[in-house]
Amino acid sequence: MTMRAARMHGYKQPLRIDEVPVPEPGPGEVLIKVAATGMCRSDYQLIDGYFPSKLVFPYIPGHEVAGHVAQVGAGVPASAGLSEGDLVVVDPAWGDGTCRQCHEGNEQLCTGSGGWIGFGPPGGFAEYVTAPSRHLVRIDPDLDLQPQYLAPLVDAGLTPYRGMKKLQAAGRLGGGRTVIVSGIGGLGGYGVQYARLLGGGATVVAFARSDDKLAVARENGADHTVNTRGKTSDQVRAELTELTGRGEADAVLDCSGAPESLALNASLLAYEGALVSVGLMGQSAEMPLFPFVSGERTFSGSFWGNYNDLTEVLALAGQGRIKHTVTPVKLDDINDRLDALARGDVIGRQVVVFD
Repeated sequence: MTMRAARMHGYKQPLRIDEVPVPEPGPGEVLIKVAATGMCRSDYQLIDGYFPSKLVFPYIPGHEVAGHVAQVGAGVPASAGLSEGDLVVVDPAWGDGTCRQCHEGNEQLCTGSGGWIGFGPPGGFAEYVTAPSRHLVRIDPDLDLQPQYLAPLVDAGLTPYRGMKKLQAAGRLGGGRTVIVSGIGGLGGYGVQYARLLGGGATVVAFARSDDKLAVARENGADHTVNTRGKTSDQVRAELTELTGRGEADAVLDCSGAPESLALNASLLAYEGALVSVGLMGQSAEMPLFPFVSGERTFSGSFWGNYNDLTEVLALAGQGRIKHTVTPVKLDDINDRLDALARGDVIGRQVVVFD
């Protein structure tokens, strides 16, 4: 039995649509008939050689996967509650279960021999994929949740959620405070919603360099929006003051990770303000040391999310509390759509939908 798969045959090369054997599930694994796989900028970055990975070519990327159980492998415990036909999403972070981070429940931070589907184990740009049963989340069939909307939640919806939870835990959200969500792409559109859901009445401001993307932010609950394209930090501060009465923010979720974005957002932090970065568009960034020390400002990274974070996101989706901006695409068009990601021309999330 064979399947179609979009495979890397080297870095900085277009993916090729190949006919390859359907994988066999190993002990404790499940074979999934892929229904939808989200397209992330990090997929483009993987192909472009951004990440220090050692892939064996040919290789199948794709880490935002939703589909149906096609076969339950040997050794999958009955307690997993999985049967053929079940709709599932794949928790993408597969830790080795032995390091401190894994024992803390943060397998996405595994310092041992773990990995992430689509960055090591073969991914979901294919009609079938295998995954360990313990990394599958079964979707209640009574919920009206479609695979093309579920797939992006395992990264685009998960990553900003964890970042916003960190801002909440730091005590930087709440009434009378301002939270900025910067970079309204695949992650930022969800980030605005989490700022509203977790913000405790904080004023939510969205930053982007495109009016079309800012329109999505407003639809998703932003109180105010600022197009930062071509503007200095002083100009953005003046616009923020006009909109909110304050030219600073108590909390910032940066969803782009571009050096210019991080520099702008750092310059707008209030005393004791917190900046959390979940984006990876740059390689490094400079922060002004004295303002961070003297104002007790903080900068931290937040990477992906753990299994419990994912179940919380899926619960919110099941309650109808998450909006999606999704464009379905065909596997045959994947290279054109990856190029669009590289140019920044995508609003929301593109999702490869399989028949």
